[in-house]
Amino acid sequence: MIEIKYTGDELWGRIERAVEKVKERLRRVTQALNQADVPYAVIGGNAVQHWVAQVDESVVRNTRDVDIILNQGDLERAITALEQAGFIYRRTAGVSMFLDGPGAKARDAVHVVFSGQKVRDDYPEPVPAIDDYELIEDARTLPLEALVRMKLTSFRRKDQVHILDMISIGMVDESWLARFSPELRLRLQELLDDPDG
Repeated sequence: MIEIKYTGDELWGRIERAVEKVKERLRRVTQALNQADVPYAVIGGNAVQHWVAQVDESVVRNTRDVDIILNQGDLERAITALEQAGFIYRRTAGVSMFLDGPGAKARDAVHVVFSGQKVRDDYPEPVPAIDDYELIEDARTLPLEALVRMKLTSFRRKDQVHILDMISIGMVDESWLARFSPELRLRLQELLDDPDG
């Protein structure tokens, strides 16, 4: 049984700080990479937030981490830029990440995938190139179609939920099916057929 330690204003303060820590980490990462002119794209829950907030802010979900795409050839430049912003590069169990300071945990890290490479061998498609990107505020993110393609490729529960959110506000619909390979098309059709899960 979980012991309830926090209530009232103290509990709300902890929740607000948790959300703000992720936002601040994202800002520091994008500012450092922008200043160093290192190409990147924000992906994952933060990218979904940026896109769905354009249509309906009530659909925005909080996320606990920051995920980015880099070109493998730019990794050393990214390490230099992000170390200057207080991040520490680690590669553990095949996963590249930037820890947010010396005492940070992996779940508080900036997770990196590389363009043109598969995140997992069994994924049907590799990570997209980041030559094309959308600038939302001062953060580079994938164009919406490429982001949806990534979500359909990994197709974990959280990826499915992100796509369902997009379907719920009309960002993605039946007309999108023709944009994807047969395997990804089947995955999207599954979500379109059962939008309530």
